[in-house]
Amino acid sequence: MSTTRTGVGAGVEVWWVGVGEARDEFVRDLDDVERGRLAAYLRDVDRARFLLGVTLVRRVLAERFSLPAAKVVLDRTCSECGKPHGKVRAAGVELSVTHSGDLAGVAVADRPVGLDVEKVDLGVDVDAVARVALTDTEVLELSGYDGMAKARAFTTYWTRKEAVVKATGAGLRGDLRGRVPDGVQVLDLEVGAEHRAALAVISAERPVVQVHDGARLLG
Repeated sequence: MSTTRTGVGAGVEVWWVGVGEARDEFVRDLDDVERGRLAAYLRDVDRARFLLGVTLVRRVLAERFSLPAAKVVLDRTCSECGKPHGKVRAAGVELSVTHSGDLAGVAVADRPVGLDVEKVDLGVDVDAVARVALTDTEVLELSGYDGMAKARAFTTYWTRKEAVVKATGAGLRGDLRGRVPDGVQVLDLEVGAEHRAALAVISAERPVVQVHDGARLLG
């Protein structure tokens, strides 16, 4: 995946890596909390996605701040319960991590940002989820699609909403059926036919987005 730029305004870096890039050696850079969460996953593919997400964050910040990846300090303290399962944070930057299907991704910015990727899944009951998650306009637009095209359209809507609630900090408690809040920029990102991805940034202007191949950092 080559580096691309789009838009004008606030700068955002997005890094993608394929799940097949996961290697056991990455565990050495994780802290105790991350190792505990990694061990809790039962499926190898879920472990690989989580490991890649953590490793990618650490490698991106290590390059940015000229630190060893293991020395990057990350905070996942939940604002509600105090346990270490909240949104990942680091001093001096805003972060968002996502993984689904064959991809893991990280967005880094100087202002709140949300990144979401989802694998298109024909097994999802699109109509049932749409009734509780999409606006009336989106539901109407979705009715014009069938089969895989419908699944892709729904996944596009869903990633946009996930990206927004990640950026605003509302999480899934937010109003998924509401319109995009003022001051939030939302962009669709190209990640191939099998996945859909979106980026949301708290910004008055359309951001400048640089997309990078994360495999460069994993060698």
